[in-house]
Amino acid sequence: MSVTVRVPAKVNVQLAVGAARPDGFHDLANVFLAVGLYDEVTVTPADELRVTCEGPDADQVPLDGTNLAARAAVALAARRGIEPAVHIHIAKDIPVAGGMAGGSADGAGALLACNSLWGAGASRAELLAICAELGSDIPFSLVGGAALGTGRGEQLTALEVGGTFHWVFAMAERGLSTPAVFREFDRLAEGRAIPVPVASPDVLDALAKGDPDALAAAVSNDLQPATLSLFPELADTLAAGRDAGALTALVSGSGPTTAFLARDPESASKIAEALQASGTCRTVRTATAPAPGATVLEPARETGVRAGA
Repeated sequence: MSVTVRVPAKVNVQLAVGAARPDGFHDLANVFLAVGLYDEVTVTPADELRVTCEGPDADQVPLDGTNLAARAAVALAARRGIEPAVHIHIAKDIPVAGGMAGGSADGAGALLACNSLWGAGASRAELLAICAELGSDIPFSLVGGAALGTGRGEQLTALEVGGTFHWVFAMAERGLSTPAVFREFDRLAEGRAIPVPVASPDVLDALAKGDPDALAAAVSNDLQPATLSLFPELADTLAAGRDAGALTALVSGSGPTTAFLARDPESASKIAEALQASGTCRTVRTATAPAPGATVLEPARETGVRAGA
């Protein structure tokens, strides 16, 4: 038997970052929007825990115990007093180290898949608690849609979305480390007061109305200056997307993937073509949002738990 779970990427339409806390994390006001780029995580009984991966940049994905999918399996197994004897196979389509929560998505996908495979019976609340222990973005990968993440991003409040948003994503030639971007944020912020992060009413209102023009005017990313400091070539990609007609252009999360909001599918296609021809990025993808969270595609048995429901 095996279980396959599909889990989405994300874009941050607002990422407000507070000062570093004593524990090294930062308080955030993080408005997540799940987008229709997906990884698929398949779990199968095995003699021992094993991780394999295929797809774009699969060679950059760790296959040892540091992989978030492996850590998720171990965490659930520990709570149930069982051995995490499972083969986890990840079919990648979300950019690796691209600021779109690909690793977090795999963690959420493996957690939901193992819960189904093992008949562990973990509730949605328990799954979310495990996700929060594993990483700041993983709870949102489980639930999808749109949400405001506070604390370090793991405390979620679901948000209303009144329409479909059309996005273009440009993948860079190399990845970026999220911790390195936060360190650069701290360096750039040294000596100045950092306001307490709060959700933008304009962002929330634009999402609720499904208004791309209003959303374009309201998006923000406090990590973008740090990302551009570490990867200045991204400024050329952002400019190319704006010149092609994007309503707005921003770095996705900690980057280096760049995100471009389009008014409609036709505009998205034109922006994608222009970006691909610009020579400023490696590959380009289009996707719509919001997208459902982690969803079981091939359940081994019915457990009553489906995070995307």
